[in-house]
Amino acid sequence: MSGDADIRGIKVHYEVWNESASQTCVFLHGFTGSTKTWEEVIRKMPNHVRAVAVDLTGHGLTESPAEPSRYETAQQVEDLEALFDHLQLSTFTLVGYSMGGRIALSYSLAHPQRVNQLFLESSSPGLSDPEEREKRRESDEVLAGRIEQEGLESFVDYWEKIPLFQSQLSLSPEKQQQIRTERLSQKSVGLANSLRGIGTGSQPSNWERLDALSLPVLLLTGEYDEKFCKIANEMLGRLPNAIVKTISGAGHAIHVEKPEQFATIITEHL
Repeated sequence: MSGDADIRGIKVHYEVWNESASQTCVFLHGFTGSTKTWEEVIRKMPNHVRAVAVDLTGHGLTESPAEPSRYETAQQVEDLEALFDHLQLSTFTLVGYSMGGRIALSYSLAHPQRVNQLFLESSSPGLSDPEEREKRRESDEVLAGRIEQEGLESFVDYWEKIPLFQSQLSLSPEKQQQIRTERLSQKSVGLANSLRGIGTGSQPSNWERLDALSLPVLLLTGEYDEKFCKIANEMLGRLPNAIVKTISGAGHAIHVEKPEQFATIITEHL
């Protein structure tokens, strides 16, 4: 089922599979993604799991507000809470990838009573050092300006070649084209303002709050993604109830590179 909801003044798009299933799993995509990024994983999951995927602010079929502050962490957490009320989701497992993982972590800290367990794929609690955060904010602003000035296709040409996605070059040409098509389906204003509002440089750090999160957390990383493997192990030392799984032969986007294995891990931990 596809749907749109008026959430705090913007249209938010979502997709639901297996509507009448007893268990619920909510999926939040990464930067330049949408609900489509989860389709292959969800098709490989059992029918007793209701899957809900959300297009985050500025992505997919959800609206792209002109004001960057509307993309901030606190705003997106409130949007999700209102959407889950709209969908009558009382409790669920929450899965977030990269940017979506940062939002999922912030949501879980704000509304732990909703989340049965949290799965974070290649994600982080933000940057703890204020100087590092400011440098990242400045580089995000430069990238946002590049999107606005040079256009979406030029940005996607650049983005798909960054080292973070190097391992995706081993995917089939068809799969690579599918990823590119999803990125090109975005809106320039949505991506630029996402960098300004919810980029790693703008997001408040959650490092000091991790010890307050008592619910089960699964940290998923790909073996080629050394930066996020290190972050996951640092998070493991602060979270009271967490485990780390590192997936062989995968980079940053495990759900794209190893969808069957990703689906199996999610299902096993449900």
